[in-house]
Amino acid sequence: MGADIGIVLAYSAGIMLVFMVSWIFVKPLKFLGKMVLNSILGAVFLIIFNYFGQYFGLHIAVNEITALILGILGIPGFIAILIIKIFL
Repeated sequence: MGADIGIVLAYSAGIMLVFMVSWIFVKPLKFLGKMVLNSILGAVFLIIFNYFGQYFGLHIAVNEITALILGILGIPGFIAILIIKIFL
């Protein structure tokens, strides 16, 4: 009976270890997924804006800075870049 409890405790500890390790790796993946989603949405809005903005004389350049801002902030970053572009 003593060996059965030891085996159950060992399996329980192993399962807990698997959950803890997976928790450590899932958090950064959620952050990375959010960054990718923001980047895609920002790029889509930038492409659409540049397509329709050419008729009004507005264009936002695609470079490292705009890509970084859109990747981090997403749509609010696009709006911020647009406001800066209009006022400058």
